[in-house]
Amino acid sequence: MAKSAGLFAIIPTAIFLTISFFVLLAASKVEVKGLKVFGYSIAVLLWISAALALTMGISGNCPMMKCMKQGMMDSGRPMHRNMQGMQNMQDMQKMMPKE
Repeated sequence: MAKSAGLFAIIPTAIFLTISFFVLLAASKVEVKGLKVFGYSIAVLLWISAALALTMGISGNCPMMKCMKQGMMDSGRPMHRNMQGMQNMQDMQKMMPKE
């Protein structure tokens, strides 16, 4: 499972790097210094995001994979586990003034 998660991490990494390429291409053609600096900073943030996506996917600490695993384990249960909390919410709505 961990090896397949590492393979799935390549997809967002490739997307981030592709977007950063086009951001750098646009930033190189801009003549305004402020926009050029902004483009380079966005490219750096995209590189950092790509590195994080790749390392989290390879190491197995991907939050999306944890959510998917949790969703698979809870497939037979209702989404709201705290039904008492839902009852309290309905009681609070009854007490609210009606417009």
